[in-house]
Amino acid sequence: MTAQHKKSGLAATTLAAVGIVYGDIGTSPLYTLKAVFHEDHGLVLNTPNLLGIISLIFWGLTLIVSLKYVALILRADNRGEGGIMALMALALNSVTKASKWYFPLMVLGVFGATMFYGDSVITPAISVLGAIEGLEVAIPGIPNWVVLLITAVVLVALYSVQRRGTAGIGRWFGPVMLTWFIALAAMGVVNIIEAPQILAALNPLHALRFMLENKYTAFIALGAVVLSLTGAEALYADMGHFGKKPIRAAWFLIAFPALALNYMGQGALLIMHPEHVSNPFYNQLGSWSIYPLVLLSTMAAVIASQATISGTFSMTKQAIALGLMPRMRVLHTSESEIGQIYIPAVNWLQLVVVLIGVLIFQSSDDMAGAYGIAVTATMLCTTVLTFFVTRYRWHLPLVLCFGATGFFIVMDIMLFSSSTLKLFHGGWFPLLLGAILFTGMMTWKRGRQLVFENLQSHAIPLEDFLQSLFVAPPTRVYGTAIFLRGESDGVPHALLHNLSHNKVLHERVVFLTVHMMEEPWVAAAEQAKVTDLGHNCYQINVYYGFKDEPDIPKVLVQCAELGLPFEMMETSFFIARQTVISAPGGGMAPWREHLFVTMSRNARGAADYYQIPPNRVIELGTQVEI
Repeated sequence: MTAQHKKSGLAATTLAAVGIVYGDIGTSPLYTLKAVFHEDHGLVLNTPNLLGIISLIFWGLTLIVSLKYVALILRADNRGEGGIMALMALALNSVTKASKWYFPLMVLGVFGATMFYGDSVITPAISVLGAIEGLEVAIPGIPNWVVLLITAVVLVALYSVQRRGTAGIGRWFGPVMLTWFIALAAMGVVNIIEAPQILAALNPLHALRFMLENKYTAFIALGAVVLSLTGAEALYADMGHFGKKPIRAAWFLIAFPALALNYMGQGALLIMHPEHVSNPFYNQLGSWSIYPLVLLSTMAAVIASQATISGTFSMTKQAIALGLMPRMRVLHTSESEIGQIYIPAVNWLQLVVVLIGVLIFQSSDDMAGAYGIAVTATMLCTTVLTFFVTRYRWHLPLVLCFGATGFFIVMDIMLFSSSTLKLFHGGWFPLLLGAILFTGMMTWKRGRQLVFENLQSHAIPLEDFLQSLFVAPPTRVYGTAIFLRGESDGVPHALLHNLSHNKVLHERVVFLTVHMMEEPWVAAAEQAKVTDLGHNCYQINVYYGFKDEPDIPKVLVQCAELGLPFEMMETSFFIARQTVISAPGGGMAPWREHLFVTMSRNARGAADYYQIPPNRVIELGTQVEI
């Protein structure tokens, strides 16, 4: 590839990254300064305070986004993949399962993931609501219910088109967001020219002085300042789609300069016109610009929401593969991009929660407190997990690990602590949502472990069973039988039921075990391993990463190269469908056991999940007590 082709490829990918990665943080100027100077905070609007706030925002973008995420955390990739699930898997792989850190790290990763879900619910609500609120500036006195209704219509339309995927409209995301960032920068420059004294905010001493002089009020304001950092987690989560170079180029060349200029411009506007504090964003250019800005802002908000919705689908698929959620129906919306998926259950449930959030809070100002807790909690979890990766994966000196992450942990704790002051003013919303998801994930994880332990305690060793079986072998019939079995299961229940009822054995018997690895991808050539057990019986071990697409028929085609060809029309799959029963004195509280039983009964079937042709499947039921 020539240098020119590489440059053009990087430019195209960078433009795409601008559209997908930075939609969330790119729409934060809609509501950040308005939330900072909300009357509930008691922060006086004057030039020293404005310089302090703008300085905090600028240096927050510099230190937390540029230094922490773009420079440091993008290095913590799991075979090129990012996001808190990938980071958790990387951290867990860095320590042994017997380590005292293994379970706490898993809990921390799951908690961070649930907070990301909270973020992904609030982002569509606050972004779209913040954009539509521009109508309140254009039409003073417009009823709030009109704004809420338009917001709801936009959100319902957005979630309704998810099943079609983003392949068609996705190509417009980059150009639209590039236009958005150019508009942000242009508006900022216009207002900075009017009040160039705002450039003094580039001096971090203004941020320090603001914190020291205002103390508690400044600490409260931090919970709103953090809104300018929303979306930092998204750039790490999207690393697998675009790579590090385009994400870094898009940040330093486009997103960061535009955001810095716009926040400076809004600060300059408020120095000259403090009466515009109710909505400084829409007052930057005067009344003529409001309707075009509402249109452009709504488009940018929809793109920002789309990025978080897609991220939720991706994270859910990873959580299923890592054994943290029951199997769900996953649909692919693109023939060329494997990462473009749609999960109906998640889509509609998320829409319901988003609409509930809009109805509860009814304004972007009131939703700001909820947003802050979700964002800062995820950021704190990410930083702690990064410490364990740098220490136990990269084996860096302890002093260097503390130096690299300790500073950011202190900053994250400060931001999270400030956000918790809004606990009763919206902060409870993502925490409640996170608690529900956390309980569900940990219950599913524990329940699967109890099922595994029960099956293992009653398991008959496969090798001993086969040895005794062929002392007086049963009648063997034409064809191939494939029995799915767990990683440490003995003889599959489906085989025992088949022998008990039918008294026959297929001429070729295959035991197939799927292993989910704590890494994103497993190379196709390494996904299948075949072991000859004798008597024309075989064990196939299949290995998938948490971002791989499970496809058993595809793996069986690869087995031909390992000396075990399959003819699908002569192959039957025997699967034991487990009916889980809650028994007294089990391993979980009764309500958790009943929750697990309900989740298990509604989980997607193994045959469907592994894409096994339904006309080749024979299911046999078995009961398992926990």
